[in-house]
Amino acid sequence: MKYKGQTDYDHKGISPRRGVLLCNLGTPDAPDKASLKRYLKEFLSDPRVVEVPRPIWWMILHGVILNIRPAKSAKLYQSVWTEEGSPLMVHSLHQQKKLQTLLDKEHGENYIPVVLGMRYGNPSIASALDQLAAQNVREIIVLPLYPQYSGATGGSTFDALAEHFKTTRWVPGLHFINGYHNHGAYIEALCRSLEADLSDHAAPDLYLFSYHGTPERYLKQGDPYHCFCHQTTRLVRERMGWDEAKVKTTFQSRFGREPWLQPYTDKTLEALPATGVKSVAVICPGFSSDCLETIEEINAEARETFLENGGESFRYIPALNSDDAHIEMMARLVAPYLNA
Repeated sequence: MKYKGQTDYDHKGISPRRGVLLCNLGTPDAPDKASLKRYLKEFLSDPRVVEVPRPIWWMILHGVILNIRPAKSAKLYQSVWTEEGSPLMVHSLHQQKKLQTLLDKEHGENYIPVVLGMRYGNPSIASALDQLAAQNVREIIVLPLYPQYSGATGGSTFDALAEHFKTTRWVPGLHFINGYHNHGAYIEALCRSLEADLSDHAAPDLYLFSYHGTPERYLKQGDPYHCFCHQTTRLVRERMGWDEAKVKTTFQSRFGREPWLQPYTDKTLEALPATGVKSVAVICPGFSSDCLETIEEINAEARETFLENGGESFRYIPALNSDDAHIEMMARLVAPYLNA
């Protein structure tokens, strides 16, 4: 008898293998209202993302949000969509392919398969796990590309894995990397991007490290995300040899009316020119790939806010995307589990 999750490789003398699952948040299939409605419904139905009693949230989500927000979000996605598709998907696929190439050089071609799964939308985490099962992978190294762990990101990814394996007889060995906010290779990759920026531009008055926000109550309930963000900023600042006054940590992308982690990125940029800060460089260390929140929210909206309030120079330092140092960092994160 063969159970779900078991493959014909078992009968062909092929040794069980290890594989890597790269995970990210996800993206709609297209920049249109229908696609955004499907994506937002899945995303905002996750109890890790919105911690509101389900009956109350169901009425808000289906009665208000899904009738208003998809059309607005579709317009924003249209402003960043490329011929290849969503920026997040494009960068994520490049990351997958480059990591596969690097692991092929180290272990042999396709000996360590690398697949991509999105927490929301396509390709799903379940479909990625099925790909690995079809290749007789019996140990999976799961790397969610969220440097700073939060229950809403890393925790939710783990939930998706657990839900999938509830449906299978065979549960493979799992190595779950729940974050890497202070890993030396990650800090070094960020510093390289800052050094590259400095080789082409004058130093700004201030470096703004902008991270995705979460409700303040998540921090009060024990989520370590806020602390991990500040630790990343400190480690980069120390590695760069900068004074504390040269760097500021802020939080973006808040949603709803309750207080979120502060200071807010937009409010900070609005106020900075009046304090004498006329030039800023913004980096978003929590985003492993450029996406709507970095391209549109930071490089467009935040730029406009700063310049309209008296700022003179604004530049956005891109996410690490598929930069070589970023891919090398991923290889270093998974290496201990591949070489054991």
